[in-house]
Amino acid sequence: MKLIAGLGNPGKEYEKTRHNSGFMAIDLLADRLDTGIDVKKFNALVQTVRIQGQSVLLMKPLTYMNESGSAVAQAVNFYHIDPSDILILHDDMDLPTGSVRIRASGSGGGQKGMKSIIDALKTDQIARVRIGVGHSAAGEHDLVPDWVLSPVPKAERDVYDAALLDASKAAYDWVFRPFDQVMNDYNIKAKK
Repeated sequence: MKLIAGLGNPGKEYEKTRHNSGFMAIDLLADRLDTGIDVKKFNALVQTVRIQGQSVLLMKPLTYMNESGSAVAQAVNFYHIDPSDILILHDDMDLPTGSVRIRASGSGGGQKGMKSIIDALKTDQIARVRIGVGHSAAGEHDLVPDWVLSPVPKAERDVYDAALLDASKAAYDWVFRPFDQVMNDYNIKAKK
């Protein structure tokens, strides 16, 4: 069993916000697989699917971003999933809107949902697809909450939507392709 979790916040008021990039990307993956992610389990919405013959649990934690680790840990413990079989999709303010970066491991890099998962699983050896949402303003940390909880403006929407689609494709390919090939194909800079 592999686990792909898209991070975000539950609730209508958060649906189209930058912080819900992980939710939006995993929804695109579910659409590709002609399914929904609508089973409540592990304090999350989940769905078990098959990708290229492999069993994969798709997950959208309902714990709110900063507590994502508790939902992920419940599924990991239940299915005895190895950290190498986990992929997390999340927004990243350190990347320009329209960028996608894939990493095999590392710190949460300021992304509190990723940090929560690392803390809960006691390892940073967790693959992730980072979806660029741009930054509010360098050094303006008090603006961050409003920034990530606001929608991407119309002028950036095309490149943002393309990044969400690329993130969902990368997640699909991650299931059965070598990791370095997936990184080479999907680590993209923002499109002009």
